[in-house]
Amino acid sequence: MRYPGRVIKMGETDARIVNALKNQLNKALALTGDQKIVLDPANPVFGPKVKQAVQLFQARHVDDEGRPLKTDGEVGAITWARLFGEETVASADKPADKFLGAVLAVALAEEAKKIREVPPDSNRGPAVEAYLAGVGLGKGNPWCCAFTYWCFEQAAKARGRTNPSVRTGSCLAHWNGAVAKGARRISKADAVNNPALLEPGMVFIMDFGGGKGHTGFIVAVHGGMIDTVEGNTDASKTREGGGVYRLTRKLAEVNKGYIDYSGV
Repeated sequence: MRYPGRVIKMGETDARIVNALKNQLNKALALTGDQKIVLDPANPVFGPKVKQAVQLFQARHVDDEGRPLKTDGEVGAITWARLFGEETVASADKPADKFLGAVLAVALAEEAKKIREVPPDSNRGPAVEAYLAGVGLGKGNPWCCAFTYWCFEQAAKARGRTNPSVRTGSCLAHWNGAVAKGARRISKADAVNNPALLEPGMVFIMDFGGGKGHTGFIVAVHGGMIDTVEGNTDASKTREGGGVYRLTRKLAEVNKGYIDYSGV
């Protein structure tokens, strides 16, 4: 059964979904003795007992990165993928928009060069300073947003077209200004509910408060998670890392949303 494009939780009224969920939980848990939980698929109610079963399943499983599932008793895309198989949740590994494909290719080429700050942890270095200069900033500034703009700019120049992206080194200014440039914004809540809304080539935005944020590109969507390429980060997934890296993130980690420049 395909993921229905929304988080399934207590109060769910679609009997078909509840039936499938109960059957799958019964198979997946198969508990005995004091821990035994048997759910009645004929009962169309997602009640406390179902929530308990979901929490138990979550406590016993991990995501694609080997990290424990969130034991909230709600069936989002990641838990659904673990229950029914990753192929039942929306996935995409190629941009639908040709220009965004070109932008993403530029970003991935920079990652392949293993761009790093010089010296380490300085927000400096030849490549980093080129990214920053593209948005009018000097060396030493955070550069994740400058990196995304630079990638758009290189792809636009190569095709003799206008760069549609907001020219800024601020992630939140990018988020706030994207619609005026013709882009579409997708909220965190909508993306978590329905990963099918996301495509490779989209930009993600994270908000850490106080005007601080982080950004990068979606490379692929799978099982309620995204593969990314992003600057000013590292394996710790921080916003002040020392290079351009490919990472994997849960959709819920992206707490602001996504910007889609398709067709702009």
